[in-house]
Amino acid sequence: MKSQSTPVSIKKPGHAALSARRADLTALLGAFCLVLSAIEYMIPKPLPFMRLGIANLPILLAVDLLPFSWYMVLALVKVVGMSVISGSLFSYVALFSLAGTLVAATVMWASKKACGRLISNIGVSILGAMTSNAVQILIARFVIFGESARYITPVFLIMGLVTGAILGLFAERFSASSKWYARARETGFPAASQPPENTPLSNSGPGEAHHD
Repeated sequence: MKSQSTPVSIKKPGHAALSARRADLTALLGAFCLVLSAIEYMIPKPLPFMRLGIANLPILLAVDLLPFSWYMVLALVKVVGMSVISGSLFSYVALFSLAGTLVAATVMWASKKACGRLISNIGVSILGAMTSNAVQILIARFVIFGESARYITPVFLIMGLVTGAILGLFAERFSASSKWYARARETGFPAASQPPENTPLSNSGPGEAHHD
């Protein structure tokens, strides 16, 4: 005779388990930042601190995945990793990267949390790129170029607008099509072996639970 299926509930994880999951996710996204930073380093640029910003893609994707504290840890990992890869950790270039990344990350996270579904990844990305470039121009005004910084301002802002829109479009399509991303956003558990919390699972027999 066919045995009756028994619903099984997955208990909500404790604080330690949740922190471990967030640390794992931060490490994974941080590794992506390092890979993209290495690629970006090989792309020629007219000024040492003028970058395309492709290493910011994991930070953009993390807006819906991480709480603010872990999100800023990811931003710091990106800054330090990029500085080590480019050999600029103890130079003024690292200052530009640190200020631009942290301010942009804060703006992106705050705008997404404040506007929710009213703002797309494209809008969040453009806000972050424009903010990062504006901060770097401001620093360049007082540290390097002085009054002549106004001559690079239009180029910087246009580049931020274009690259921000491109990265945002990619992030928008990725978030809409990726099952991994959808699972991470909805449940907070991106690992394929971890089922969503409090989800009833059907058994094919006594004591046998199916897992995703």
